[in-house]
Amino acid sequence: MTAPLKLCVRRSERRAPAGSAVEVTLRVPSEVACIEETVELVARHCFTGHRATTRQRFRLRVALSEALANAIICGNGEDPRKRVLVRAECLPDRILLHVTDEGPGFDPTTRCDKGLPDDLDHPCGRGLFLIENLMDHVRFNVPGNSICMTLRRH
Repeated sequence: MTAPLKLCVRRSERRAPAGSAVEVTLRVPSEVACIEETVELVARHCFTGHRATTRQRFRLRVALSEALANAIICGNGEDPRKRVLVRAECLPDRILLHVTDEGPGFDPTTRCDKGLPDDLDHPCGRGLFLIENLMDHVRFNVPGNSICMTLRRH
C-alpha cells in the first residue's frame, strides 16, 4: 500500500477572452512516487467539461510525467526539502502546463539529446525529446528550471 499523496492543490476559475478558464496549482514533493497521482489529478482537472480524444489525454499525461520526472530527479535531485510547482491553465482552446523545480536549471540548447532516434537509449534528454514531440509548443525560462508546455484542444 502506498502512502497518501502529499499535495497542496489550489483550483480557481477565472474569465478568459475565449470563455472561462480553470487554473490548478499543485506543490509536489520531490518524490518519484508522486508523479502518477499528480498526473492523474492534473489531467482530471484539465479535461473535465471538455471533449478530449484519447490521443490528447495520452499526450498530456506522458509529457507531464516526463516534465515531473525531470524536475524531481534532475532539477531537485530528489531532495525531500524541495518541491516542484505545477500550474495548469485550462483554457477553452488550449492547456498550458508549467512545471518549475527549485534546482539551478540548465541550458536547453546544450542538452545531450538532439532529437535523433539513436539518442533515445541514452537516459539524458529522452524526456525532453518526448515532450517536444507530444506537445504543440514548449518553452523554458532563462535559468532553465521551468518548462511551459502547450497542448491545443482540437
